[in-house]
Amino acid sequence: MKDSVRRSSLLVALLAILLSSASLCALQADFLVHYKGTPYHDSRYSGGAQAIPGKVMCAYYDLGGEGVAYHDSDAKNNGSGGLNPANGTYLNEFRMNEGVDTSYTKIGQNPKIDDNPLNKVEPPANLLYVGWTVPGEWFNITVQVAEAGEYSADLLYTSNRGGMISIDVNGKPATAPLPIVSTFDTADVLDWRQWHHWNVTPGIAKLKLPKGKAVLTVHILTEGQMNLATFDFRKLK
Repeated sequence: MKDSVRRSSLLVALLAILLSSASLCALQADFLVHYKGTPYHDSRYSGGAQAIPGKVMCAYYDLGGEGVAYHDSDAKNNGSGGLNPANGTYLNEFRMNEGVDTSYTKIGQNPKIDDNPLNKVEPPANLLYVGWTVPGEWFNITVQVAEAGEYSADLLYTSNRGGMISIDVNGKPATAPLPIVSTFDTADVLDWRQWHHWNVTPGIAKLKLPKGKAVLTVHILTEGQMNLATFDFRKLK
């Protein structure tokens, strides 16, 4: 009798898990059906979903505009067309008419900016990134996942004061809040350069991804004042 009850309880628990998984899959599929954003493309980037495994560029967040592909605290791009004056060049005018704030790494200038001696890692030159982040903001990135499974991501970033981010997959939370370690360094005599101390956090996010097309949503949860460049995804065995 006890064995029979135990088997019944196990079957009920298993059924609940299966139904929960099926419901989650259905909800995620529904998100993709109704999502109006599209993968980024322009004259230099041919577009298409960004590949995983591989480096996913934050600045190549989706097309679709405010409330669809992203949410930003204001409609102005404080980087392109702002800090980087509109001068006809690709980098200075990159997505300058969109709300998400973008800029790029500047190497070999005097004083040194993104190749400064207080970096933990050296970023490549002219690397586009999302900056001027504020809590409550988010942006979507469409990706193409080669194989379903659990993935880890390394983040290339700067952070003036630390904070938290999180990642959704197809509209559902896929991570807990992820702590961003501040790169503030009192040794820097240039106040403005506190936003340019580059670092990598290995394995900042571990999340399950389905095979094929998926939409990642990066949320700024606390503090802000981060520059987010790339998530480098690799499959865990």
